[in-house]
Amino acid sequence: MYDFVVVGVGPAGARFARRAAESGYDVLALEKGTVGEPLACSGHVSTDIWAYVPDSARDELFENRIYGANFYTGGPDSDAHLFYKTEEVSNVIDRVELDRTLADCARRAGADVREGHTVTAVEEQSDHVDVTASVAGEEGTTAFEAKMVAGCDGPVSRVRQAAGLPEPGEKLHGVLAFTDEVDHTETVDVHLTVPGFFAWRIPRGEAGVEYGLAAPPSDDVTGLFDRLTTQYGVETDRFCSGAIPIGPPESVSTDRVFLIGDAAGQTKPFTGGGILYGMTAADCAARHIRPDRPASLGIYESAWRQTLSTEIRMGHLLRRAYSLPEPVQQFGLRLLAGEIGVHMDKPSSFFSKTHLKRLLS
Repeated sequence: MYDFVVVGVGPAGARFARRAAESGYDVLALEKGTVGEPLACSGHVSTDIWAYVPDSARDELFENRIYGANFYTGGPDSDAHLFYKTEEVSNVIDRVELDRTLADCARRAGADVREGHTVTAVEEQSDHVDVTASVAGEEGTTAFEAKMVAGCDGPVSRVRQAAGLPEPGEKLHGVLAFTDEVDHTETVDVHLTVPGFFAWRIPRGEAGVEYGLAAPPSDDVTGLFDRLTTQYGVETDRFCSGAIPIGPPESVSTDRVFLIGDAAGQTKPFTGGGILYGMTAADCAARHIRPDRPASLGIYESAWRQTLSTEIRMGHLLRRAYSLPEPVQQFGLRLLAGEIGVHMDKPSSFFSKTHLKRLLS
């Protein structure tokens, strides 16, 4: 019997598998396809990402450095409001290779990472959890037993459904695609032209340019995306689409099952990004959960919320600005544009001494 079966080997699942294995636990991690594929989200992340990968992986992952963002209330021909820092705000990385790197870290720590395993059932018993998976290229199914199961299987989580845990508060529909433009520009473009959210353009250096947006599923997401690329005069390929969970539910655990990452809605409400929040929660899980002590799941629930709840709450407040009338947005952007002192993963840093000092200056 395994101590943990981890379902899903994205950043959150790989990070938990690594940390749990480093603590001496017997860990099995199952990925339904090939780790990192298909591409599910953007690779625009804060520089904090480098604390989670080996130093030797930086050159292979790195694509571009970002110092600021141009905000628009219209298309690319409208007035831009630049927000910037004198040091790097963020980096653009190879998102597929990130997943593979994190999975390799888990393997080196001792976790058994298996690709081509699609989990079809999760049944919680009094003293263990039965996990059933179909294996690519094989007939029938394979059964595993674990003291606990970590559901790290994304916004449409089979583990969450099987455990009867509540859904995230909201799911946006995100789309992105790429061009082959070589662009080392050190700013991203953000367009507040999408109902309830925004559209973006991210230069990826030699790797091309990423165009994307997210919106409520009721909106014509494809039409909005076509409008964005038409405004830029580009044709894209490698189109990707998926759900973005916003707002964690009241509970992300049962007696022997717990959720991490997108499955738990542990994302930034103002960008939809979940890489760093998911891995932060994974560290909380590995630090506090003991497979022989189901009560430790309550400690995990408290720990990750204490760590992330302020940022998530502030992120919800920040997102409300996306729906303000355009004249109000224009006024706020003109007032606040310029050098900033905020951290892209921490909206609470808007009230930091560093940022307030720069606003006053």
